[in-house]
Amino acid sequence: MKKRILYTTGIILIALIVTVISGCDSITGPVDSEVPLGSQQTGIWVTGEGEVTVVPDLAILSLGVEAQADTVTQAQSEATTAMNYILAALRNSGVEENDIQTQYYSIYPTRRWDESTGEEELTGYRVTNMVTVKVREVANTGAIIDAVAAAGGNYLRINNIELTVDDPTPYQKEAREKALADAEEKAQHIADIADLKLGTPTYVSETSRYNTYTLDMIYESGIPAPETGSSISPGETTVTVTMLVAYSID
Repeated sequence: MKKRILYTTGIILIALIVTVISGCDSITGPVDSEVPLGSQQTGIWVTGEGEVTVVPDLAILSLGVEAQADTVTQAQSEATTAMNYILAALRNSGVEENDIQTQYYSIYPTRRWDESTGEEELTGYRVTNMVTVKVREVANTGAIIDAVAAAGGNYLRINNIELTVDDPTPYQKEAREKALADAEEKAQHIADIADLKLGTPTYVSETSRYNTYTLDMIYESGIPAPETGSSISPGETTVTVTMLVAYSID
């Protein structure tokens, strides 16, 4: 009797397995490997580019102070005094308070290698305080650099000057119009060659690029300011817009 029960159970399990496998075969079925193309895959696709030349109307200075002393307190005091003189010079030169922003502040120990002991020894502490300054009258940039150089003395550090445009929006609009006109001209040319009738745009994508000019400067302790005054020329920069446009074919 026991063997008969086990044998019957085995038959039932086999039947269940066959049923499950058969069910899986009926569910899986064939898969369609072809993916229909969307409407964006058809038509005439072109890229148009528009460029506008701009004279920078904003100079951004990266400047600050660096002081080194035997103690943190002394280094901080010297750096704070020098920075206060620089900030006063900036305000006296017409720079607004909201155009001055702290960029970087650090305090760290300075060490040197002692050959006799084979170890590093503490030599003091260095305090660095850097700010970014927006100069909205680019023509005054050179005079402002001279003013902060006189105020900060050997503590002054100037990293770079970025020449840019305060509001590139109107130039981007002009470049966008040129880019769309360029795209339409190219699409019409393709349609004429292929003996097709150009339709309306069905897809538009934009990429804009604004080139800024950065002048790297190294102004450190022991380097005197030029006797004739610093001269900064804004030159020109460009605002570029690239459009990817798809046109239907009528």
